[in-house]
Order: sequence, then structure tokens, then C-alpha cells
Amino acid sequence: MKQKILLFDLETAPNLALVWGHYEQNVLAYEREWYMMSFSAKWLDKKKMITKGLPDYKTYKKNPENDKELVKELWELFDEADIIIAHNGDKFDIKKANARFVNHKMLPPSPYKTIDTLKVARRYFSFNSNKLTDLGVHLGLGKKIDTGGFQLWRDCMAGKMTAWKKMLDYNKQDVVLLEKIYLELRNWMTNHPNLGLFVENNVCPNCANTQLQKRGFGYTRVSKYQRYQCVGDKGCGAWSRGKPIRTNVDVR
Repeated sequence: MKQKILLFDLETAPNLALVWGHYEQNVLAYEREWYMMSFSAKWLDKKKMITKGLPDYKTYKKNPENDKELVKELWELFDEADIIIAHNGDKFDIKKANARFVNHKMLPPSPYKTIDTLKVARRYFSFNSNKLTDLGVHLGLGKKIDTGGFQLWRDCMAGKMTAWKKMLDYNKQDVVLLEKIYLELRNWMTNHPNLGLFVENNVCPNCANTQLQKRGFGYTRVSKYQRYQCVGDKGCGAWSRGKPIRTNVDVR
């Protein structure tokens, strides 16, 4: 059974709070806490993009801050996924999604693995910037849409449909860029979830390509194993290894 890999990004409204001043203030009270405004998602290797915002639901006219239906649709995608990819997803997007799931009394979705491309960039490389748009420009893959700043969020909260269209375009482009960056960096990920566990054939653990070429041997202190590299037109170039073919007990 082929794995289901979901790429996604979400946008939230800011908190509205009472403060005494302008810079580094303690919040006196919340007038309204944040909510989900939109999300964009797609399945890896599929063309269809799923991009939804609050105005897409009937509840918007009655309560433009009611995100329950939007959150429910994202939950259904999470529940279907084996692996979820997001940029800064482990710290922000996934936790924000979980916060809205539990707020609406939803059960945890089916367990999944995560790939955070921000962590990947930090772990394996030393780029000048690990921001999504900067990685896209540096790697020649494109960049994020310029929102013009916080005013776009204000206009969306004010119900301006032109602003909502731009917000959804912005959200969608983030996922388009996310997929390109993930595919560019995938073959470097030595901790990538093993896609070979989802199929019966011997495949590349990073991309599930069946064309593997033997490339010498690797050694640990106690074992020897065959090394492979993912090759061919659909190959990602990642390295992997087989089961130990010789093991010696480490006696001290």
C-alpha cells in the first residue's frame, strides 16, 4: 500500500488584546483569541490543491470567525495522512491545528509521522536564512507571494473578498513552494520516514523508487552492510543500506 504524504500550510487570525502601551507589553485581557483563517494542502505527487478559507463555508455570513467547518476539513486530511510535511510545522502549523481540533472537541487524528523542512534546512545545511521564501530563492525554486504586510489580515477580518482571494493565493503558493523545497532536500534526509515499510518491494526509503544500485559497503563497530543509492529517472539520489551481512560481537 502506497504511503499518503500530505503537504500543508495554515494561516491564523491574530489575538485581540488590551494593553497599556505599544512595545513589549503584558496582555491585560484578551478581547478575542486567535482562530484559523485558511489552509492549503495537497497530496505529494498529486496535482490537485485543496485551499479553503472561512468565506467558503455557509457559517461565514452568520459568524465570520467560526472556523469549525474549516478545521474539520483539515482534520479529515490529517486523519488520512501517513506523513505530514510543513515548514516550521512541528512548532507552529501542526500545534496550531491541534489546538483548534481540541477546541472543537475533535478526537486526535490517526497517528502520522512529520517532516519539518525548517528542521531539515537547519540540520543538514548552513544557509544564510532558513525562511521558506529565502530557501526558495536561494535554490532557484521560486518565492512566496508578497502580502503587503499585516493589512491583508486586517482586510480579511473586515470581510473584504479581494483580500480573501489574495490570502488564499498566498496560502496556496506557500504549499507549492514547500513541495519544491521538500523534493530538493529529500535525498539529504538520513532520518526520513522509511517509505519502504509501506510496500513489499525493496525501495528507496526516501522516495520509494525501486531502482537501487549497489554502491560498496558500510561498516559499524560490529557489522558490515550493503550500501545502495537511489538512481534512475525517478530516483532521488538518497543513500540507504541493507540488513547486516556480517556481524561480530563487540567484546570488551
